[in-house]
Amino acid sequence: MIQVRITDAVLRQAAGEGMDAFVGAFVAAIKEAIGGELTAETMGQLNSDQVTLLAWDTLHEEVMDGGFVQLIHNGYGPFIFKNPLAKALKLWGLRELSKLIYEAHTLYNKYGQQLERDCTDDEFMALFEQFPEFDDMDDQFVEEEEVWTEQIARYIDEHIERFAEITDKME
Repeated sequence: MIQVRITDAVLRQAAGEGMDAFVGAFVAAIKEAIGGELTAETMGQLNSDQVTLLAWDTLHEEVMDGGFVQLIHNGYGPFIFKNPLAKALKLWGLRELSKLIYEAHTLYNKYGQQLERDCTDDEFMALFEQFPEFDDMDDQFVEEEEVWTEQIARYIDEHIERFAEITDKME
């Protein structure tokens, strides 16, 4: 297993900046520990909570930027929908987010191949009109994002040892 470390000073500063920064500090520490990129090899060196947090980060970044259509088009469908992310988030207490991921998974199974194909920028923009089934899910994600981020921050805080070792200084 890769040892993920975060300094107490970084953690205190992030906590003072809010939930997004707190969660982001752990995401950054995990990414730094794996060399910046999650691969099949580095995924195997992380525990399930660390992988779940990186999956949340990917889901969050993609959906907040361009919705589930963008997430799937950018190739993250298998990572989000073919791994037990929804189940893990349910175990973290995020039932509504888990349900949303399961709903999006159904549409991913139905439209994934069409959404993942290469296309021009104009063709990509047209995908949003071609697949309006994702609109309500995108809206729900945006509306609930703050609540979910707070719940994830609380889960991390209550299980901090599952995410990183807190140190006085970086070695």
